[in-house]
Amino acid sequence: MADYRWPEAGKRSLIGKRISRLDGPVKSSGRVKYTYDVDRPNMLYGKMVLSPYAQATIKSIDTTAAEKMPGVKAVQVMREPGTEILWAGQEVVAVAAETEEQARDAARRVVVNYEKLPHLVRDVEPAKAGDRAKPAAEQTEGDPDKAFQEAEVTVEGQYGCSVITHCCLEAHGQATEWEGDNLTVWASTQNVSGIGGEFATGLKIPAGNVRTLTPVMGGGFGSKFGADTWGVACAQLAKKAGRPVKMMLERDHELMVAGARPSIHAKVRVGAQKDGTITAWSSESWGTGGMGTGGSPRLPYVFRIPNQRKRHTAVLTNIGPVRAWRAPNHPQLCLITMAALEDLAAKLGIDPVEMFLKNIGMTGELSKVYAAELQKAAELIEWQKKWHPRGDKAPGVIKRGLGISLHTWGGGGHPSNCACAIHPDGSVEVSLGSQDLGTGTRTVIAIIAAETLGLPLEAVKVNIGDSHYPQSGGSGGSTTVGGVSASTRRATTNALNELLAKMAPSLGVENDQLEAVGGRIQVKGNPSKGMSWKQACAKLGTTPINATGQTSITTPTGPSARDLISSGVGGVQMAEVAVDIETGVVKLEKLVAVQDCGLIIDLKTAESQVYGGCIMGVCYALYEEKIMDEQTGRCLNPDMEFYKLAGIADIGELVVHMMTGPGYDERGVIGLGEPPVISSGALTPDKVLAALEKGGAA
Repeated sequence: MADYRWPEAGKRSLIGKRISRLDGPVKSSGRVKYTYDVDRPNMLYGKMVLSPYAQATIKSIDTTAAEKMPGVKAVQVMREPGTEILWAGQEVVAVAAETEEQARDAARRVVVNYEKLPHLVRDVEPAKAGDRAKPAAEQTEGDPDKAFQEAEVTVEGQYGCSVITHCCLEAHGQATEWEGDNLTVWASTQNVSGIGGEFATGLKIPAGNVRTLTPVMGGGFGSKFGADTWGVACAQLAKKAGRPVKMMLERDHELMVAGARPSIHAKVRVGAQKDGTITAWSSESWGTGGMGTGGSPRLPYVFRIPNQRKRHTAVLTNIGPVRAWRAPNHPQLCLITMAALEDLAAKLGIDPVEMFLKNIGMTGELSKVYAAELQKAAELIEWQKKWHPRGDKAPGVIKRGLGISLHTWGGGGHPSNCACAIHPDGSVEVSLGSQDLGTGTRTVIAIIAAETLGLPLEAVKVNIGDSHYPQSGGSGGSTTVGGVSASTRRATTNALNELLAKMAPSLGVENDQLEAVGGRIQVKGNPSKGMSWKQACAKLGTTPINATGQTSITTPTGPSARDLISSGVGGVQMAEVAVDIETGVVKLEKLVAVQDCGLIIDLKTAESQVYGGCIMGVCYALYEEKIMDEQTGRCLNPDMEFYKLAGIADIGELVVHMMTGPGYDERGVIGLGEPPVISSGALTPDKVLAALEKGGAA
């Protein structure tokens, strides 16, 4: 009888190997169909009227002229007169027409009268924000006053990072089609199973009437969980017109309002003894990210400094809705903490690796993991050979140095349901209402199913991307791989045990004496006594085996889900950078990322996620920023020309090392999507120049 638990290292045929993504060929050849590629019969196109003001009240809306425009089939008012606009680019009216050009022309003919109101769109200190500053309660641990008095060394600095956008290469949007009272939505979403409920609420129909299809998607990074106002409006247009409607956001709208990672800035003071023991932390932080206040950030990051005082103030701004961005809040907090600790090490004249190791006990349960990762990263970047105290004395304008950062993340699996079907012809299907954001979810599911059933990878068909499949959680918080891994393992194990029970009489043994391996059902320890997989399945007659499995984080039946998955990972990154002290240009020479994530299902896609996280980290550290105009309240760079991303020549050398094997595998599967992006924060050229003008001070 098959066991739920993961097979031991010596008995794994697929798990932990380097396996290419199953959807790689169709994606790289351009054959796969994204939401942008959906083309329904007799389909219309939707466009929206957007507010030009960052804060205003809608006084009146006149759609008469737009409704008479050629090709227009439906108009939907999204925000009624009397409601308040809170950011430039907020949606007011949607129009559907025969062509995109006709819809765009009609949107221009809608007349909206606004009463303009004062706005705030810039990162400003709380003292300059007036009543938009919302302070949280001060937090104190230990006795920071005494600790600072007794500290032999203190360092002070101000650190921060600006608002950036999600910049999904496939913009937000959907195609919608009605059949009676039933709605089908082809959506670019991270939440196939859950987004239908939002459509149902907005449209006032039963949730069971909504079907969501997302076979593939082109980027979300935390911004594509909801139906959004444009999703509901698209469905309303389709209902009014009696025809399918597709409405994808224009690039400027995408960058204006479809995603914003909040900024954070902080004045930090750190105290320590001369031997490098950190004793005290004090920070006054503030951040902007829209109209939400949020909570207090968990500073300092990773290190639990014993004596600390923290004050945080949220500053409400009219820049668009804040959305979770890959590892929400962690990159910002990591940058502030690691920059402050690096400054402390510099003032002490201590190698920061040595200082981090000296204080590694403050990182808690992951301290041994961090210690091992620090040593491995230092080896890979040749830290002892390349590190020098601050102030590169080498001749010329190019100065080089090393940086170090630690990060953490949870990554526990989400609730998930999986259905496994074993057919009499030997074919196998596993179905989940999950989605693949490009991380390799399809491949991971197939690996687990094939490993469990003793089959080659190509023998398993994976069905995801459809809300009609068993419900599975949204892809956020790095929870997908844990959720789908456990439910797939359970479903396929349950199906296999049904098959073994049916085969046992034919082989004259009890079912607990059978195993599935190498495409065969055979007696354990006696491979000659068995039959091929297809021969075994043929004995099912005309009735397939249908089994289910569940990942329940609360009270699972049978062996605990925690036997298969867990949470809590640590990672270390070290960067070698070159700075031109005349221009301020920062060039990444080499970035080493050492990461753990428990049991690795597919080493190739795991490494790929780390590479992707590092590339994204370089982008936000050196290039990205959402630039707002204080006078007009509008975004000044909502396009791919001036919203900068790194090109391949800007990345430098990336080295990835996964911590795996004994000591890691026993923890089971842990999510990996977000941790690698956290540690890559750095200074941008304008800030480098500003620091140089002050004699090198941050």
